[in-house]
Amino acid sequence: MDFDRLTLTQAVADLRAGKITSTALTTEALARAKANADLNAFVTLDEAGALKASAAFDATGDGKPLGGVPIVIKDNIEVAELPCSAGTPALKQYVPKADAPVVAKLRAAGAIIIGKTNMHELAFGISGYNTAFKTGTEFGVRNAYDRALIAGGSSSGTGAAIGARIVAGGLGTDTGGSVRVPAALNGCASLRPTVGRYPQAGIAPISHTRDTAGPMAATMADVELLDRVIAGGDAVQPADLKQIRIGIVRSMLINLDTDTDAAFQAAIAKVKTQGVTVLEIEMPQLAELNGQVGFPIALYEAYDDMVAYLAGTGTGITIDALAREIASPDVKDTYDSLVIPRKLPGPDNTLVDAGPIYEAAIKSARPALQALYGRTFADNRLDAIAFPTTPRVAIASNPDASSPENFGLFIQNTDPGSNAGLPGIQIPIALGAVSKLPIGLELDGPAGSDRCLLAVGMALEKVFGRLPAPPRS
Repeated sequence: MDFDRLTLTQAVADLRAGKITSTALTTEALARAKANADLNAFVTLDEAGALKASAAFDATGDGKPLGGVPIVIKDNIEVAELPCSAGTPALKQYVPKADAPVVAKLRAAGAIIIGKTNMHELAFGISGYNTAFKTGTEFGVRNAYDRALIAGGSSSGTGAAIGARIVAGGLGTDTGGSVRVPAALNGCASLRPTVGRYPQAGIAPISHTRDTAGPMAATMADVELLDRVIAGGDAVQPADLKQIRIGIVRSMLINLDTDTDAAFQAAIAKVKTQGVTVLEIEMPQLAELNGQVGFPIALYEAYDDMVAYLAGTGTGITIDALAREIASPDVKDTYDSLVIPRKLPGPDNTLVDAGPIYEAAIKSARPALQALYGRTFADNRLDAIAFPTTPRVAIASNPDASSPENFGLFIQNTDPGSNAGLPGIQIPIALGAVSKLPIGLELDGPAGSDRCLLAVGMALEKVFGRLPAPPRS
């Protein structure tokens, strides 16, 4: 078996056909995880538990949707009897007794969990440069295609593990881009579901308004399989691309590097040849409304939501104790200056009370943002809006990767749909002509259109093909 080409759907088929055992698959995944320690992709590797579960599957061969297939889970999602650190020192010793509901669905479907993946600390960033955990010599989760570069965040380790062909699928979480950014930078597929599609219990939070778990995998077909296990429903079939209408917003094509611009334009040209209708559209006030929603909601809700989560852990850890131990300077500054004191940046480097701005965001700006999207989809009869998932390929992995400027840059396109609660899929489209790094295309659809988006993504990935595996180091 060519493990570099393996997908979840192929693994399921080969297991059912008796071509391979779960023990062999799991042993190979664990060996690859250990051989790629320099990725810093894992916080916990559960070798004993995974091998026990795979042996149990081989003894029964139960035919479940994910029976016997190794996967990974981001370390802010609770897995029974494994530590759940949320990437931060204060929670290193927290070991939940039960699976989060999203994990319970995957385990009930027969998935083998080989470990918990590293992440941007407390999910507050896009670089994955976390100074709390490492298995290699350097800090920061590293890019599957170039160890000098970021894996993206905050679901950094899941993206790196899939991109590096350690596993073919896993779970991340997404508040403003956290499954889509690392998927784009590591050459894998992902879905940010419509908010509320997946249960959020048992996940260390930022914002109940914006957070969602999301599947990440080798292919869109694999993402669809994970989504079906979690959310239910029949199998999705690839869409007829001749029936699909996609909009492109000019304001989402700014700040692109040369590789990303060229790859996106080539991808759009290619989908047009498949009969997709592509329209150039305008979304006036998109940036203005998004700015009134994003940080006010995330930074305000982060306090109350984390207080409630910590109370539920039974650890006795308070939010102040959590904040004192934050390792990454960018996250510590965000917590100390904004989250804990309930403040937001104001004019002329001032800080202002977050409460009134949050109320305006929830009652006025977010509904206006959602209405803007609703009108845009309806008036243009669009199935989706397309854009480069990230405006740049992966950048150098160092403390500067976590700067506010880089944070804003890398979520410029993923953030607005997140704030409106919309679903979005990330599809790998190319390796950059010069950089040789993965580049992704995102499609955002109307709320509740997850299955339609997955159908479009499954059809498009047949057009684009799968990216080559990273070069062997």
